[in-house]
Amino acid sequence: MKEKTVWFCNNCGNEYPKWMGRCPACGEWNTLTEQKITPSVGKASAGSRVPGEGRKPRKLSEIDSSSEARISLNNEEVDRILGGGIVRGSLVLVGGEPGIGKSTLSLQIPLGCPALSTLYVTGEESERQVKMRADRLGGDASNCRIYSETLIENVISEARQIGPDLMIVDSVQTMYTESVDSTPGSVSQIKEVAAVLLRFAKETGIPVILIGHITKEGSIAGPKILEHIVDVVLQFEGENRGSYRILRSIKNRFGSTSELAVFEMTGKGLRQVANPSELLIPMHEEGLSGTAVAAMLDGTRPFLFEVQALVSSAVYGTAQRSATGFDTRRLNMLLAVLERRAGFKLAQKDVFLNMAGGLRVNDPACDMAVVCAVLSSNFDLPIPPDNCFAGEIGLSGEIRPVAQADRRIAEAARLGFKKIFISSFTSVEGKAKGIEVVKVADVPALVKALFQG
Repeated sequence: MKEKTVWFCNNCGNEYPKWMGRCPACGEWNTLTEQKITPSVGKASAGSRVPGEGRKPRKLSEIDSSSEARISLNNEEVDRILGGGIVRGSLVLVGGEPGIGKSTLSLQIPLGCPALSTLYVTGEESERQVKMRADRLGGDASNCRIYSETLIENVISEARQIGPDLMIVDSVQTMYTESVDSTPGSVSQIKEVAAVLLRFAKETGIPVILIGHITKEGSIAGPKILEHIVDVVLQFEGENRGSYRILRSIKNRFGSTSELAVFEMTGKGLRQVANPSELLIPMHEEGLSGTAVAAMLDGTRPFLFEVQALVSSAVYGTAQRSATGFDTRRLNMLLAVLERRAGFKLAQKDVFLNMAGGLRVNDPACDMAVVCAVLSSNFDLPIPPDNCFAGEIGLSGEIRPVAQADRRIAEAARLGFKKIFISSFTSVEGKAKGIEVVKVADVPALVKALFQG
């Protein structure tokens, strides 16, 4: 059979007969890769279904809308981010950088939940290597089977014979199918393997967890269609040099995508952090300038963390603007607001910003804490450690209200803070005990209440 050469887009998965510099479907440049495929005659695709086979169309009113059956993984953080447990027959994709903790978490799940019969398929490591990691992590390994295989047909055959409660595949890029004549990890192989696993999960009701690599750009390796096929996409974030990891829900067909789980990497694996605020609030002596505490809300979970700023005279003539864990363009905007609306001359000063704990912050409610930390360092005046901030700053210098201010105030009061600064346009339901709510309308009013009060 004559080989056929096709070009696949790594970003969207579209197929083309010839190379092009730009993908017409998604508009990305230099994403087309060459694949050689040998057509197979009389052999259906492993993930395809014969037309007319299976279920019949049903009226929408006849379909039961009750909640999906879920299985608890005996891990509170993972269960919560999945929406209360993993749904039977679901396909979950976990991505992250090398060494971030994907394989560790996937092995900790069966070791921490021996009531579930688990089939752990490893395509990257030997059985001995997995055993060594399991011994280091600890737990009950009596109901976890390890299967070292990369051919997906063999994996599906063994899974049907064993009938586990949960199957874990590490990783999807190492699996391949005989129905596609290309190397493992190619676009066509990943598409077909994902389709095979999806059909297996839906037919048997066995949930499947896939481990996926990511590219240097930070996206999951392989075609974008992989994220469309699966039911849930979870991604690990955090610095390999740091100890904290954040597991964020990017896609979830059975729950909310506004949840995140926090873990700490230890010598015995990933430890759940039930209260991340206590780890991210100030851990230094009082009286230091350039620090402020922000009341952030990531999804539906409020927590407080420290914002650190350093303002110094520009040594090399051109002022530097550097931010770790915060958008540099937004930092420049806030500095421009301070100079234009509040009269603070920062154009000739270096400004360095850091989010404590290696966090990456996207919540606009952190604007007020960033501004206060910068002004504290500029004036060399410390902010009282029992003060925190939650407010977005607009281009005209006004302080805008933020979502779910009551939850932020309650979290600050629970952690022992005495004062929280919010927008004067925020409506607060009820009155929090043990904390004073200070409402300010704009940046000059904030400076007056904080540094001149």
